[in-house]
Amino acid sequence: MTGARGHRRPGVVATAVLCAVAAAGLHGCSGSGPSEPTPTPTPAPVTPPPATPPPVTSRPGAGLSPLTGLPARSAPVLAVKIDNVPPARPHTGLADADLVYVEQVESGQTRLMAVYSSHLPARVGPVRSARESDLALLRQFGRPVLAYSGAQTALTPLLRAAPLHLASESSAPGAFVRDPGRAAPHNLYLKPVRALATAPGATHAKDIGFRFGPAPGDGTPVNSRTVRFPAARYTFTWVPAEHAWRVAMDGRPDGPLKPATVVVQHVSVRPSRFHDFLGAVSPYTVTTGSGRAEVLRDGRVHEARWNRPDADSGTTFTTPAGAPLSFAPGKVWVLLTGTG
Repeated sequence: MTGARGHRRPGVVATAVLCAVAAAGLHGCSGSGPSEPTPTPTPAPVTPPPATPPPVTSRPGAGLSPLTGLPARSAPVLAVKIDNVPPARPHTGLADADLVYVEQVESGQTRLMAVYSSHLPARVGPVRSARESDLALLRQFGRPVLAYSGAQTALTPLLRAAPLHLASESSAPGAFVRDPGRAAPHNLYLKPVRALATAPGATHAKDIGFRFGPAPGDGTPVNSRTVRFPAARYTFTWVPAEHAWRVAMDGRPDGPLKPATVVVQHVSVRPSRFHDFLGAVSPYTVTTGSGRAEVLRDGRVHEARWNRPDADSGTTFTTPAGAPLSFAPGKVWVLLTGTG
């Protein structure tokens, strides 16, 4: 994994990813918020200080990943639904994800959507089932590969009609393996290279609205931030020496997980028309529209607004006044937490 300062962790770098994918048969080795009130005019000082230009925020250019802002070769996008109840931990391969979404599921628990492009680990998991919210969330990536363990029967037609390359045990059995040392259903793992080999036409990583650049000139210093879901909590602690946020889930630290930017995106979470096998209604997370957010980077929290006009668009993040808000180059976590 390559962090915000280029620290290399075990994993497969982008060059090896492309070569492995090629060997496997692939081609190539989400409304603006209210503006700030107009300040009361004050007399200009006799000797005004020089104006400070706003930080430069740019879209990643050639040779940079649009998901992390770090150097990376163009590669297809693989999204994996990952289990996140306590029996599913520790995770495998999660630290290699460019981008991780945290979504609410039944009974207030959470599930992860890990998005890979720059790096592919040998295994990822444990893999679990898809939800209706995933359909809209993933459309901003074009036509990525979605690896999942299955879905309820009523949702399957929607998954098949979505712009996705689906990889499940039934459609890509060679890409999955069971760990006999773990109890089902927390024992299904994905081999990413094999999953991508089933979809040579998968969309490569592209602009989804993120901007990377120097830290904004404001923000409130913060050492840690805890985000709570009905039955789960995440704590992010700033580690200056690593220029990253150390992740703890339900109070238990997970050492390898160190995103450079953490986004707390306040969204609407409502009941869907689907339910799990126990009859619990599946929540639907609305990722289009606009709302409030907080962006954590460089040991500070910045108030923000998010905007995603429709499911085919990416999500932009701005200051309350409407200026682009840049992320720190590196891995990104987005927590889709209900406004209520």
